[in-house]
Amino acid sequence: MSKPNKQDLSLLRDRIDQLDGDILRLISERAECARQVAETKTASDPDAVFYRPEREAQVLRRVMELNQGPLDSEEMARLFREIMSACLALEQPVKVAYLGPEGTFTQQAALKHFGESAISLPMAAIDEVFREVEAGAVNYGVVPVENSTEGVINHTLDSFMDSSLHICGEVVLRIHHHLLVADTTLKDKVSRIYSHPQSFAQCRKWLDAHFPHAERVPVSSNAEAARLVKSEWHSAAIAGDMAAKLYGLTHVAEKIEDRPDNSTRFLIIGNQQVPMSGADKTSLVVAMRNQPGALHDLLEPFHRHQIDLTRLETRPSRTGVWNYVFFIDFAGHLDEPRVAAVLDEVRLRASELKVLGSYPQGVL
Repeated sequence: MSKPNKQDLSLLRDRIDQLDGDILRLISERAECARQVAETKTASDPDAVFYRPEREAQVLRRVMELNQGPLDSEEMARLFREIMSACLALEQPVKVAYLGPEGTFTQQAALKHFGESAISLPMAAIDEVFREVEAGAVNYGVVPVENSTEGVINHTLDSFMDSSLHICGEVVLRIHHHLLVADTTLKDKVSRIYSHPQSFAQCRKWLDAHFPHAERVPVSSNAEAARLVKSEWHSAAIAGDMAAKLYGLTHVAEKIEDRPDNSTRFLIIGNQQVPMSGADKTSLVVAMRNQPGALHDLLEPFHRHQIDLTRLETRPSRTGVWNYVFFIDFAGHLDEPRVAAVLDEVRLRASELKVLGSYPQGVL
């Protein structure tokens, strides 16, 4: 293939400049439409909700369906995610509480879902995220609920049992752990490694092979591990890219997790119920009477109505010793007739049923 000459390159660059101008104009037009939407909503309802999870999911799915490359569909959807985030900020900036501190994977999940224009606020504990949303101090919260390697986060499940909040969305984040050091660290003298206990568990085989004699010091978060390393010459941290960027750390080794498919699922919590988006999930917590066949009685209606269960977890009930509640996720929305029929049957069989929310399945 022959190399393009200078004239060809000049024409291509001129074309890129023209396209950039078109993109700029269209984004500005979209932003102006968003501003008009805000004015129309506010005129009819001063307490109008600006962020619509089902609408955003529909837009992102449509972008991915229409995309013809050469950028892959997920990359294109991420670009639109940021455009939508910036336009929403013109209407009303979204405030989001997340399990902190700054630089955690939960913050990364929050920004992946809401975009960089959202105002993200770190909280010290999962129950504090719930309290901030319940009090109306923020619009939404982001909390981890399960990891593909380590299982469910029980604190999150327990928090739902006492909360009136709804699940408004979900986001799945691929978790990549890196071994990080500061500029002052002597890499061949590393004798201590900081990280969250779950990260140590997810990188155990790699650590056993490469740093078998290093002291492993558990801390409250990977971001805290990165902060501690900044001031020590003989230490390293296991953390992600966001923490590395925040504290200016260097990668010694990348993607050291033992399982390459390591992912964490996060839930978006808020005060609103979300309409159907076309591809939804519903989450429940159900308490059954302590009797033979109770689990079968709970699951049988889902099987008969051909509703796909995506998760089933048990937690000790707070009403009695050796009693349990079931957390259930399934494909479908409360407003679908067959889902409503199943829930009516389950209510008759259960001692208690609480719908945590119907929400769009994660797009990105």
